[in-house]
Amino acid sequence: MSTLICGSFAYDTIMVFPDSFKNHILPEQVHILNVCFMVPEMRREFGGCAGNIAYTLNLLGGDAVPMGTVGHDFSPYRARLHELGINDRHVTELPNSFTAQAFITTDMDDNQIIAFHPGAMSEAHCNHVRDVDGVDLGIVAPDGREAMIQNAREFSEVGIPFVFDPGQGLPMFDGNDLNAFVDQATWVIVNDYESRMLEEKTGDSIDTIASKVSALIVTLGSRGSKIYTAGEVFDIPAVPTNKAIDPTGCGDAYRSGLLFGIANEYDWATTGRIAALAGSIKVQCHGTQNHHFNAESFDLQFNEAFGYAFR
Repeated sequence: MSTLICGSFAYDTIMVFPDSFKNHILPEQVHILNVCFMVPEMRREFGGCAGNIAYTLNLLGGDAVPMGTVGHDFSPYRARLHELGINDRHVTELPNSFTAQAFITTDMDDNQIIAFHPGAMSEAHCNHVRDVDGVDLGIVAPDGREAMIQNAREFSEVGIPFVFDPGQGLPMFDGNDLNAFVDQATWVIVNDYESRMLEEKTGDSIDTIASKVSALIVTLGSRGSKIYTAGEVFDIPAVPTNKAIDPTGCGDAYRSGLLFGIANEYDWATTGRIAALAGSIKVQCHGTQNHHFNAESFDLQFNEAFGYAFR
């Protein structure tokens, strides 16, 4: 089953400041802030929700078809997609834009200062779900606002079931927008903070939202996740690790596992556990696309974590 992954592509430039921001910012002078942080450690990573989800879904053995808009600087990323065997026919290059870029500086207290340039992502609505053939499943992940609204509507119009994943884009939408997304979606996934924001903006409780979709998934970080479906709640445990290095992108890895489970029609308890393990493997690596596994190693880790084989 092919999965259309609608979302962003981005380059993440990650820098580490070997001190604390608080030692160099005078609180009483923030109105005239002018500081420079020397960052001897820097790396550039491939990122963006569509790229991240496609990467892990591909590792799991799924057929990932990402869709998004990128800039004239995308050629190294596109070469990587080709190397990985990920279909890029719906990744549209806009010659007068940069690919979305995040510039992230982290200090020794794990505080972050982030600058984000949306670039080509702002024009993601130039792609259309209705123009894509041969997909059976989809996800609307964080992207340009207009694109997310358009993609959800077109998934619904052409009858392709999809996951609505507002992520950090949730503040862009009001209650009416979010109610429309819920009405159109087959499944909804949010983290615990986003779930409270979703309740506040829609005026509906989690139970009410869950009753409108086939399943509502709420991720809880190290506390696992909950899947609300058909009046039941499945408590999915997290997979503990002693090597937690970087949580960035764990949510995208979880979503890859979720899509893989849905595509293969596994039960919700197993689907949630596949997703949890994918997130746990990712947290053990820096960056969002540097973790590696194959079907054999994943299945072995799944059996060790949960005591049964899922395939």
